[in-house]
Amino acid sequence: MRKRGINDWIDPWLLLLLLTLLAYGLVVLYSAGGPVLVERQAIRILMGLVAMLVIAQIRPERFEQFTPLIFVGSVVLLFGVLFFGITVKGAKRWLDLGISIQPSELCKFTVPMMVAWIMRHAALPPDWKHVFGSLLVIGLCTGLIYQQPDLGTSILIALSGLFVIYLAGISWKLIIGGGILAVLASPVVWHFMHEYQKQRVLMFLNPESDPLNRGWNIIQSKIAIGSGGVNGKGWQQGSQTQLDFLPEHSTDFILSVLSEEFGFIGVLALFILYTLIIMRCLFIAAQAKNTYNRLICGALTLIFFVYITINAGMISGVFPVVGVPLPLVSYGGTSVLTLLASFGIMMSVHTHKKLIQQ
Repeated sequence: MRKRGINDWIDPWLLLLLLTLLAYGLVVLYSAGGPVLVERQAIRILMGLVAMLVIAQIRPERFEQFTPLIFVGSVVLLFGVLFFGITVKGAKRWLDLGISIQPSELCKFTVPMMVAWIMRHAALPPDWKHVFGSLLVIGLCTGLIYQQPDLGTSILIALSGLFVIYLAGISWKLIIGGGILAVLASPVVWHFMHEYQKQRVLMFLNPESDPLNRGWNIIQSKIAIGSGGVNGKGWQQGSQTQLDFLPEHSTDFILSVLSEEFGFIGVLALFILYTLIIMRCLFIAAQAKNTYNRLICGALTLIFFVYITINAGMISGVFPVVGVPLPLVSYGGTSVLTLLASFGIMMSVHTHKKLIQQ
């Protein structure tokens, strides 16, 4: 039997890209939040990397086998938030289990895993039973997260599940029909939105209508981005950040910090890193040996792409502000852990596929 090398334990290319991105993020976070936040984030990153490497050693068949149990566990945690959650800034999104966790973050990979499990033996295109079952899974988690309230994450969770249905080969007639229904249902959705969510949409359309209050965030973000120019003002030299004009500069608006201090070149470097990671993940998805693995890798890659797109659009005024962090760069513990865990799943698919071939 051939001795296992490093390529049989991890995907070194994906690991190298992730480590580079995480290091870049810590440099920006130091300027945005100081050494204390960097220290906390570094500890969380270390925990996430350990979790990723451990998960990468688990055979993909095990994930498929225990997917329903993992999904039920995440739903139980969401109900726990509903009844016993910690309220911060008017939102009940965290659960105290000795440490504070945000169960909605777990659903970013448990929902696509469950939908992929439902679709794993579906014909092409999947019949209405598989689609309906998948929509029930998506609707349950999306509804519970929306009640917290957390509109941004609920949208992302819904998209993560819908991506799996799309990758499973759903008919374009159903896709077009679903899009038409979504447009027709938009007045109903608007009626049930919380007032602060409606205000975010209105501020997106015209932030200058309330520049000193609700429009402040996006206006200051645009100023930071524009003032960075091509080369930026320099590390820790951004006036919008250092003088606290820019809100949430260590979380939702950290890309504005990067834009101001490192300019267009710094942003371009970041997006090149993101692109390389996405290309590597799509390669892993394309090489997967069964439907479940292919669907889960494809969906996790697409949702990673959507996170990046929404955050970039949000801080530049292209999308409403919905509280979506920049993946693996923004400060946040549960987000880092869940994202790195999802990359561990993709590493598992890749490395164990190679072992099967040999």
